[in-house]
Amino acid sequence: MQCEKQMIHQKSAEGEQIQQEQIRRRKRAEELARQVMQLARDNIVVNMRFLDAALSRLKAEARGGLDGAASDGSGLYYEPFWLLKKYQEEPGYPVRLYLHVLLHNVFHHSYEYEEKEGELWNLAADAAAENVILEMNLPMGMLESDAEARNKLHYLKEDAGALTAEKIYRYLKNNPMSPEEKGQWSRLFCRDRHIYWKEQERFEITQEQWKKISERIKADIKSFSKDKNSSESLERNLAEATRDRYDYGDLLRRFTVMGEDMQVNDEEFDYIYYTYGLSEYGDMPLIEPLEYKDAKKVREFVIAIDTSASCRGEIVKEFVRKTYSILKGTEHFFQKINVHIIQCDSDVRSDTKISCQEDFDAFLKEGKLKGFGSTDFRPVFAYVDKLRAEGEFENLKGLIYFTDGYGVYPPQMPDYDTVFVFLDDNHERPEVPAWAIPVVLDEEEIEGMAVEEAAEAKWEEV
Repeated sequence: MQCEKQMIHQKSAEGEQIQQEQIRRRKRAEELARQVMQLARDNIVVNMRFLDAALSRLKAEARGGLDGAASDGSGLYYEPFWLLKKYQEEPGYPVRLYLHVLLHNVFHHSYEYEEKEGELWNLAADAAAENVILEMNLPMGMLESDAEARNKLHYLKEDAGALTAEKIYRYLKNNPMSPEEKGQWSRLFCRDRHIYWKEQERFEITQEQWKKISERIKADIKSFSKDKNSSESLERNLAEATRDRYDYGDLLRRFTVMGEDMQVNDEEFDYIYYTYGLSEYGDMPLIEPLEYKDAKKVREFVIAIDTSASCRGEIVKEFVRKTYSILKGTEHFFQKINVHIIQCDSDVRSDTKISCQEDFDAFLKEGKLKGFGSTDFRPVFAYVDKLRAEGEFENLKGLIYFTDGYGVYPPQMPDYDTVFVFLDDNHERPEVPAWAIPVVLDEEEIEGMAVEEAAEAKWEEV
């Protein structure tokens, strides 16, 4: 009996000793991992000073049970034993991990997650972040798979264009990958798990706060222009992350004027007196409803289409359909309207007047694109001024110009709102005048808003 008690006591002591040893190992691993991440952070600060503002908002922290690393916008969380194993296998991995997660936040990848297909967006965001890092060519963050990753990204760039997450995502949607290809992408580009991207309501740092950080990085890159660790892809991704985003429908609602609309004004109609009169005097109501009410609806504006060689085909047609669908779907038309659709390259090529829905339908069915020369924006504004002088417009609210942005802008500000709608964000494009509103719509946005029930246009280029 005494012997059994001794054995139980001995096992208990051994179990406690094992537990204490595990705690010591865990603490030791956490301390070593902390030092590794601190060293990685220091390397980034020394070699890429323009990232110091972003690094100050992203704290590295050990977190058990992750089986990897993840970020929620304010912290970079890692499993210590996993990190030390990666560090032992490839000493550059912690730097690569820190940069990868940092760029996800600087480019706002997590904040776009809910609007995209999760699996494809994960792949696209990882590839975009890795492409920027590989362009920086950092010796302290190199991995054995870099050569294979560079080769893959080289061919991807030829097919997708500038490697922002948005462009890669669009490419992946249009070119489905096999499970084997997805596995290869994950092996080459994935560094962290995006498990917290679905929980944006818990993020301590908002997208607007990260946008301010991204804007500071853009400014700091210019200050540190001698740094060799900047890259073209970094600047392109920053431009995408910091560009102002406008709701095209909201912008159209800016082009509204007050006018009388032929419909019952329920807000000024008293049904009590109306029904009382009917009950007491038969068919004689004591009050009649007002037939008119003031409503903000589109009456007069101009849609200008740049028909130079770079703006042609289906995308122009879809833009017109998008504008048409927003106006029609939100009931922003008066019964009679005055909209001019002007086509212009280096000169005004056509002007189609739209005074009712039937005119718009006819334009979609029979419209022809004309031009395809060089671009000059000035003729449209001069032509609109001529129409105003002739009395064609009573109260022109604004002009929407769909273009690639490469052209000569008017030197003077018109006395109506002007929006330049661009198909894609391009920092090489000439700067828009301060009086104009620049809006960037990508092909996915335009195609996604096209109206299925709209009459099929039979467009031809002449």
